[in-house]
Amino acid sequence: MPKSTKKIKNFPGWFYLNVGLRVGYSVLLVGISLLLFAGALGAGIGIGYFTYLVEDIQMPNKKQFQQELGDLTQTSKIVYADNSLISTIQSDLLRTNIKHEEISPLITTAIVATEDEYFYEHNGIVPKAVLRALISEVTGLGSSGGSTLTQQLVKQQILSNETTFDRKANELLLATEIEKYFSKEEIITMYLNVSPFGRNNRGQNIAGVKEATLGIFGVQPDKVNLPQAAFIAGLPQSPIVYSPYTNTGALKEAEDLTYGLQRKDFILFSMYRNHDISKQEYEEALAYDLVADFKKQESANKNTQDYLYQAVMAEAAKIVAKKLATEDKVSDEEFVEEETNALYMDKAYTKLANGGYTVKSTIDKTIYQAMQQAVANYGSYLDNWSGARIEVGNVLMENKTGKVLGFVGGREYKNNPYNHAFSSHRQAGSAIKPFLVFAPAIDQGIIGSETRISDYPTNWSNGEDAGKPIVNAINSGSKTFRTVRESLDQSDNIPAYHIYQALLNHMGSPTAVYDQYLSKMNFPDVPTWQYESAPLGVPEVTTLEQTNAFQTIANDGIYQEGYVVDAIIDSEGNAYYQHEANPTQVFSKATASITTDLLRTALNRGLTTNFTSQLSNLDWNLGNLDWIGKTGTTDYNVDSWLVASTPTITLSSWSGREDSKPSDEGAGQRTATYMAYLANAIYQAKPDVMGAGQTFKLDPSVRQETVSKFTGVKPGGTMTIDNITFNTPTETVTSYWAKNGPADLSFRFGIGGTDANYADYWRKVVPKPKPKKEPAKKEEKKDEKKNEDKEEKTEEKPAENKEDAEKETPEN
Repeated sequence: MPKSTKKIKNFPGWFYLNVGLRVGYSVLLVGISLLLFAGALGAGIGIGYFTYLVEDIQMPNKKQFQQELGDLTQTSKIVYADNSLISTIQSDLLRTNIKHEEISPLITTAIVATEDEYFYEHNGIVPKAVLRALISEVTGLGSSGGSTLTQQLVKQQILSNETTFDRKANELLLATEIEKYFSKEEIITMYLNVSPFGRNNRGQNIAGVKEATLGIFGVQPDKVNLPQAAFIAGLPQSPIVYSPYTNTGALKEAEDLTYGLQRKDFILFSMYRNHDISKQEYEEALAYDLVADFKKQESANKNTQDYLYQAVMAEAAKIVAKKLATEDKVSDEEFVEEETNALYMDKAYTKLANGGYTVKSTIDKTIYQAMQQAVANYGSYLDNWSGARIEVGNVLMENKTGKVLGFVGGREYKNNPYNHAFSSHRQAGSAIKPFLVFAPAIDQGIIGSETRISDYPTNWSNGEDAGKPIVNAINSGSKTFRTVRESLDQSDNIPAYHIYQALLNHMGSPTAVYDQYLSKMNFPDVPTWQYESAPLGVPEVTTLEQTNAFQTIANDGIYQEGYVVDAIIDSEGNAYYQHEANPTQVFSKATASITTDLLRTALNRGLTTNFTSQLSNLDWNLGNLDWIGKTGTTDYNVDSWLVASTPTITLSSWSGREDSKPSDEGAGQRTATYMAYLANAIYQAKPDVMGAGQTFKLDPSVRQETVSKFTGVKPGGTMTIDNITFNTPTETVTSYWAKNGPADLSFRFGIGGTDANYADYWRKVVPKPKPKKEPAKKEEKKDEKKNEDKEEKTEEKPAENKEDAEKETPEN
């Protein structure tokens, strides 16, 4: 056997052990090197990824942090235009900020022992807790908890609750920044001031430790005992589950109370484990009958707000919600989605209630109070024999700006809180005709003020009523051609129908009138604008929308959107929001001024309302202002409208039953009476607002054309009817045109009507030829003369004059 082999066999055991250790050591070094390399690589990747996640975050300064974290939370309020108080803004969440020294050390100790035992040692985050949470998130194993109090504060007040790496990275960064700006005392005080604590004994949602101790135990936060402090400290983890009260303020059943009491016991154990309390204190607190300390149920304070509070808050919330969504880069399409809109509206209400804002309204205090007193005193004038309560909505708007100076939401808020000025959609009736039919047709140059329109019997062409007659308020057609002024004055439906059809044909689209005119006044985009019956007032509108359309006509055709929120001021006096005018020229100045001239006739002749005469009876000066306006009544007198303007304001009224059941023919007259008393109340409270001494004037661009009174087109010329040629009637009038002008004389001179209708109208003036007769004896001639005289006396007058002489009654 070779020598070398023998030596190997005789090596001692320690040799092999030594070799094994050396090999293991080498392997260990290699492994450690690989781990260090991998760790360095992972750390580098982690740091890079973290940097990527937080690169877009805008780091707040200390003042911004204070505002976000609730240190500057103040009561918000709504004020009148003169800055006098309307109301503080109510919040579903009661919260009152307090200072650190007002909080018992027992509460802060209990919170730290349970939620963040290293609170006084870390700088906002605990690295090992972050690593543990990260591993848990990646693997799905274990708990992902471990957020510090600072992180929880960030999550509650600045970020959302979604569990994404993006949000978590921002949370860590913000938490470390907060620790740079604020002391531990400030941080835990902010946490206790903003955290939710469930419900109080009135069933109200509460936040902040002061509302918690007062609402649950009836003691100030610096006066709680140990078991009370432990119970309070346990609530933020699951406020509603651990709360001792239901949403009515009633104490929960014993089984449901157990959850909060067990949570209290856990917190007491945590305090004992951390040596914050002694064993004796721990045992005594466990044995304490805490249920006996819970306050008895009490009634919540009743909501004393009214139409004004609700209207201003609704508009302010919409403004804030839109701003918040814009800040979050939410598109307009996403914002109108129901779920998204509801989310931002909820955020807006919370921000307004807790942000120390002042919402400045456009409402004139003197005017508003006068209007409320008027509806209280004279609202009953709207009621009829049926015994049913007639509701009402009114808006007073400043023409030049769109400011709502005052309104009436209803007869009485506590009996019916639905706002009939801003929220109620009702059929518009004939009050819609000026801005849906007449003004657009004037603007398109289709009609002038004296253009003749057929009022001969006409049937519907389409829909379920096809073949049925279109009716005016008092007949199925007067069998003549009325002027544009007469048609609007008497509010006849057949002429309005003909004008609207001519308008749609001229513009070439069934949506053209809406697209070019109504959409600019923010009317809702609904199919009813295309209906044949649209000019009779089938579309549903709010009182505010109806008011805004008349404001447009009274304001030289310029639409200024009606609004009740002028500004929203933050707690430091800066404008968070300021209303900016966005004037839109809907109708030309010529069109607007011609329409106001027509509406002056419609209101003041008194054929459809005696509003102005009633005004004069109440106050001669008020009745003699330059009023224009229009009435409207829907089928079966369900809705009654009256909208009137002076050069400075527009005042509207809708009235009807809440259940939309029919009223009676006297509804329009009752509306005029109520409206007169309402206008007088406003005038007596603030006369200057009505614009005394100002008048509507025809714009210089209006074309004043001489036309035949009989045809409404250019005068002169001959016409052949029934093979008889004659000169047309020579009497002329001035017709106002916004563009184009009157046409030349023709057989079909007007709008609407059939050839038979025109032939009938022309025959009223065609000279009747006298028959040739043989010479007669003297006595026969004498008898013939008597007969001719008799015939002349009994001959029927022309239908036009007959119709003009008829006494008209209120329109549809």
